[in-house]
Amino acid sequence: MEKNLILLLLLSPFIGFLCNVFFGKKTGKGFSGALGTIAIVIPFVLSVYFFMQVNQTGKPIQVSLFDWIQVSNFKLDFGILLDQLSLLWLLFVTGIGSLIHLYSISYMHDDENMHKFFAYLNLFVFFMITLVVGSNLLVMFIGWEGVGLCSYLLIGFWHKNQDYNDAAKKAFIMNRIGDLGFLIGMFLLAYTFNSLDYGTLQSATLGDTPDKLVTIAAFCLFIGACGKSAQLPLYTWLPDAMAGPTPVSALIHAATMVTAGIFMVTRMNFIFELTPLVQEIIAIVGASTAIVAASIGLLQNDIKKVLAYSTVSQLGLMFLALGMGAYTVAVFHVITHAFFKACLFLGSGSVIHALHGEQDMRKMGGLRKAMPITFWTMMISTLAIAGIFPFAGFWSKDEILMVAFEHNKALWIVGSIASIMTAFYMFRLMYLTFFKDFRGTEEQKHHLHESPSLITLPLVILAFLATVGGLINFPGNNWLNHFMEPILATKLEHHELGSNEYMLMGIALAGALIGIGWAYSKYIKQSFVPAEDEAITGINKTIYNKYYVDELYTFLIVKPLNGLSNFFRTTLEPALGKVVFSFGSAANGIGNQGKKLQTGSIGLYLFAFVLGVCAIIIYLFLAQKIV
Repeated sequence: MEKNLILLLLLSPFIGFLCNVFFGKKTGKGFSGALGTIAIVIPFVLSVYFFMQVNQTGKPIQVSLFDWIQVSNFKLDFGILLDQLSLLWLLFVTGIGSLIHLYSISYMHDDENMHKFFAYLNLFVFFMITLVVGSNLLVMFIGWEGVGLCSYLLIGFWHKNQDYNDAAKKAFIMNRIGDLGFLIGMFLLAYTFNSLDYGTLQSATLGDTPDKLVTIAAFCLFIGACGKSAQLPLYTWLPDAMAGPTPVSALIHAATMVTAGIFMVTRMNFIFELTPLVQEIIAIVGASTAIVAASIGLLQNDIKKVLAYSTVSQLGLMFLALGMGAYTVAVFHVITHAFFKACLFLGSGSVIHALHGEQDMRKMGGLRKAMPITFWTMMISTLAIAGIFPFAGFWSKDEILMVAFEHNKALWIVGSIASIMTAFYMFRLMYLTFFKDFRGTEEQKHHLHESPSLITLPLVILAFLATVGGLINFPGNNWLNHFMEPILATKLEHHELGSNEYMLMGIALAGALIGIGWAYSKYIKQSFVPAEDEAITGINKTIYNKYYVDELYTFLIVKPLNGLSNFFRTTLEPALGKVVFSFGSAANGIGNQGKKLQTGSIGLYLFAFVLGVCAIIIYLFLAQKIV
């Protein structure tokens, strides 16, 4: 019975994908949307069931579906592991995924390929579930590659626009770079420990001093995490992923793909605990990503691009926590971030829906009266991501900064500055979008309205979660810490709040208020509206153009590769072709000359035969004389 329920949890989204692919167009848009949503609600209900069971017993659920690979001493089965970590991920992947599917029924209703959209969404969630529930790295890698494929399909969903196709290819290719690191890390672990099963790997590493191969493997796994979770230098694909429909952005940023890197590092915490050098690199990369992405977000004018760089920055803070061994803190921020970031993306979609596709905040303004539900839900989520008490982001982000303060004061300063920037650019987004006078066209103003209930209902639920989500690890209770303890190699030290912690909380809250006040002064008091692109100059132009990182990659990597390819195509390939064809020409010439001997004259053939026999006799005679 338990095995059947696990199979239903895993395969329900895949069945929804198949049904929509083969029958969705015939059955109609309403059925496609309902079927796609139910296919995700079922795994959510089952996730709650298994979560309650594991929370009560404390024992993980492990099922081997079938023997998979056996080569010499290396044996691997296709196994499912439902433990504390995988169940936490399942809850928000399927829970938020269900809300995004529900939202998409209304948001994508006018799209002629709605059935295909829901098919891809279902497939996306199926691969994310596979990634999360696998009992070994190879099953995780199937889901890892699957979500990469689905991101390509969904980012480029509106494929008639070439820019969207380019964004999809960019995401796909950049993730392949990270995935190569993941593969090398897997091969090294398999070579060193003769297994990829989590339990076997953890047992094999207990008490051992890791050799260099384990350190290299850990670093390679982190490269894979950088690709999926958009860390420096593999982060540039994520902002461009905004080309897809807004529900896709919400699914990628809040519940699925970008959280995969955090999941993998946390799952393999027993490996990273043995490699302090790699942990230090993770912390530095995370802090650097947080502040670089936050600074870029300061000047973006596309509402979805602001949220995209916000995601990259928040992921940087999560990696900062992972690098300092605070895995529970990182997971805590993943969960709260899923709540408020999903709400913010879906809220931006509500705005874009009302403005008939407009995404430039310079052409918005004054929307709070026309769209009160969208405004208030986004305001709550903005307070949460800014770290304002008592919203969810306040508790999770403060824990990251507290851990950073204990371990590395320089990284704490970097994280704190990034958090101040977050408060500024998020309230900049709110002020430009919802306050002052409307700056769009008269036609847009005439048709301004609140979005339908299928769009606003998920916003209300997510805003509620963004408000109370911090309670899962509320100081003094620390439920999440206790729940995750069994999956961590190093036992957690439980600290009580003291004067130092209250001081750090006060500093973080003050920093957030400074960011908000800064935005209020500029965009409300001074009524500042960002200039047109061509009017931006100086350092602002550099930041607005994302430090020209894309251009740098184009110059250092893309153009040289294109030049090398062009050399092979226009110079080397024709030259090699001439060499190859010369052999063919020579053989053909010899054949043509030999063909002339075939005259059909029997006398000539007999003469040639006699000459040949004579030549053989002379050769044998001479050979015998020499001997």
